[in-house]
Amino acid sequence: QEEKKQLTLKVEELERKLETTSAQNIEFLQVIAKREESIHQCQLRLEEKTRECSSVARQLEMAIEDAKRQVEQTRERAASRERAAQSKLLDLETQLSRNKTELNQLRRSKDDAERRYESRLQDLKDRLEQSESTNRSMQNYVLFLKSSYASVF
Repeated sequence: QEEKKQLTLKVEELERKLETTSAQNIEFLQVIAKREESIHQCQLRLEEKTRECSSVARQLEMAIEDAKRQVEQTRERAASRERAAQSKLLDLETQLSRNKTELNQLRRSKDDAERRYESRLQDLKDRLEQSESTNRSMQNYVLFLKSSYASVF
């Protein structure tokens, strides 16, 4: 009986331990279930964040491609403007050269004309002086003739 009692006590003690262990098992199972649910929620959030990252990455790639296109278009416009400016500069330089040549020709022509006019003016002055001298001589001769005729008559 003593042995039976001890065995009964052991059985009771083991049953308490079993109940405690069962309770602990239930708690552990609950903790595991909560953790699994938490892991599942984390996996769902991770998948959602992965999708968001993929979407953002695609948007970023599109934005980069758009920026590259805009940069290329801007470069092309700048190169076109540069070529147009170079062409205009060459045209202006050519026109300036022509204008300088024409100006030099006009200056030479003006200088030649001034020399001709100066020469002609001097020639006319000389002829005027000669004409005035001839006029004075003729007036003196006329006066001489008048006084001669007046003395004769």
